[in-house]
Amino acid sequence: MLQSSKTPLLDLVITPDDLRRLDPGELRQLSDELRQEMIDAVAQTGGHLGAGLGVVELTVALHYVFDTPRDRLIWDVGHQAYPHKIITGRRDRIRTLRQGGGLSGFTKRTESSYDPFGAAHSSTSISAGLGMAVARDFEGGSKHVVCVIGDGAMSAGMAYEAMNNAGAMDSNLIVILNDNDMSIAPPVGALSAYLTRLLTGRSYLSLREIGREIAQRLPRRIHEQAVRAEGFTRNMITHGGTLFEELGFYYAGPIDGHNLNHLLPVLRNVRDANRTGPILLHVVTQKGKGYAPAETSADKYHGVVKFDVATGTQVKSKAQAPAYTKVFAESLIKEAKKDEKIVAITAAMPAGTGLDLFADQFPDRCFDVGIAEQHAVTFAAGLAAEGYKPFVAIYSTFLQRAYDQVVHDVALQRLPVRFAMDRAGLVGADGPTHAGSFDVAYLGCLPGMVLMAAADEVELMNMVATQAAVDDRPTALRYPRGEGFGLTMPEEGQPLEIGKGRIVREGHKIALLSYGTRLGECLQAADELAAHGLSTTVADARFAKPLDVDLLLRLAREHEVLITIEEGSIGGFGSFAMQALAEAGVLDRGLRVRSMVLPDIYVDQDSPAAMYAKAGLDTRSIVAKVFEALGKDAGTETVLLA
Repeated sequence: MLQSSKTPLLDLVITPDDLRRLDPGELRQLSDELRQEMIDAVAQTGGHLGAGLGVVELTVALHYVFDTPRDRLIWDVGHQAYPHKIITGRRDRIRTLRQGGGLSGFTKRTESSYDPFGAAHSSTSISAGLGMAVARDFEGGSKHVVCVIGDGAMSAGMAYEAMNNAGAMDSNLIVILNDNDMSIAPPVGALSAYLTRLLTGRSYLSLREIGREIAQRLPRRIHEQAVRAEGFTRNMITHGGTLFEELGFYYAGPIDGHNLNHLLPVLRNVRDANRTGPILLHVVTQKGKGYAPAETSADKYHGVVKFDVATGTQVKSKAQAPAYTKVFAESLIKEAKKDEKIVAITAAMPAGTGLDLFADQFPDRCFDVGIAEQHAVTFAAGLAAEGYKPFVAIYSTFLQRAYDQVVHDVALQRLPVRFAMDRAGLVGADGPTHAGSFDVAYLGCLPGMVLMAAADEVELMNMVATQAAVDDRPTALRYPRGEGFGLTMPEEGQPLEIGKGRIVREGHKIALLSYGTRLGECLQAADELAAHGLSTTVADARFAKPLDVDLLLRLAREHEVLITIEEGSIGGFGSFAMQALAEAGVLDRGLRVRSMVLPDIYVDQDSPAAMYAKAGLDTRSIVAKVFEALGKDAGTETVLLA
């Protein structure tokens, strides 16, 4: 157990069972200590700060009132789950957050029984919670299911699909709407809290259920009038909730999510409600609560690197080269200055995708549609159908959420939507939930789709220009998180010939064909192979689709070993190359071919370099793969030129 004179109450809380032994009057002090512990921990590890600070009191109150882990508590997205982790047996590891071998930055089922559902993509909590509630009902159980979802996550259609389903059922489900942007409700105070306690109380709920039973036995016209009158009265009192009531939820709130004197009695009322069907409790919180720098700049402190607690100054290493995200944004701005038809679309990630820079230049041509990737893609398809040139900037891992729209609304209609997929490959501290592992495979099977991967920042600029020039079909460009190689940047990008790769280094025995930013590792591997007397050609495929078959066959004809390397799963570029080689009959002869892809596992968070080493896609692994193909051991034998 950690002991500290600064956290005497928190030191007593290893699990929520310990928390529930405290007096309610001690919870304010515990919350303050928990908030400080979280600040101190994230200052050392980096991670998501603002969201967690905003739910400290709510976290304490939920674990105090509900019998977790028997009662299921589901945090949507998981950005705000650090306080939850600290009081659910993981405080001793909280300073390993997002580190290799450490705690995940999100909820994770294999990490704790207090994490009943893993979450790192948003808007899934209500669907998962409803599934758990129905499973409980099948078993005749009595446990509570509580879903905490933010107002941002409520912008996703999936949340409303789940609510619509839940509202049509009799399963008891509790949804906490964590409104931390004041986007739905006005400021709340004592009167609102009092009314919410009143309207969630057993007496009111029982009376309401009795009234409903009686009304259902009245003539239809009188029944309808009674229902309308009850709804009108409640909405006059509570200033809102109409949408949620229409979806079949009993709405209560809003209440102050930082006032434990309000939270505790209302949560008890919700827990003990004598009714069937779902309840939505609207709680208003402040991102960054209790830490002045985060309170005044919530966006800046949503995700942080290591920082100084006293000043809030984040410790950022000096960049040696421009970040790929910034190169994309600046390249797109240059293209947009030449073509007024270019517009940009993002799904709640303007800063993460660099489109905040585009919006500064072209505010009327940049659209943030919220956490609504499906809508973003079809919205872009509509723009493309009318002759505009939409660039949809979405992380590779998030574009998965809109796959049906990519297939049916874009690819099937051959609409020239341009997909810019940031965070391709392994992403470091965010771990497997955010890795861009599958886009080459899931897009490559679509007829007419053009797939590109930038090997460096100059190639990225050229590929943005290429996308801007392609008007007859959809295109997708992938690039990684992090910095480029420090190359000299041209004034503007030059469109590439579709489906044509390039030779970067000439050799004659080994051929390394790279797709994406593993090109740098291939060049280093070629140097090591040269030291063993192995002359190596290094090629940049540039395109996975259409594949440069001429280049591929030339490499196959002129080399003894051909290895493809990519930052993606099986079923991607290497599979396309192997298919082409097989169809051309090349595999009927003595060519030794290998494909290097991400392993068939989810690679846990670590530094990107460590993750790629574990995945077997670093320089050392490439060299080892060559010697494996040759049947040699690189560590004990020098191979001479044939």
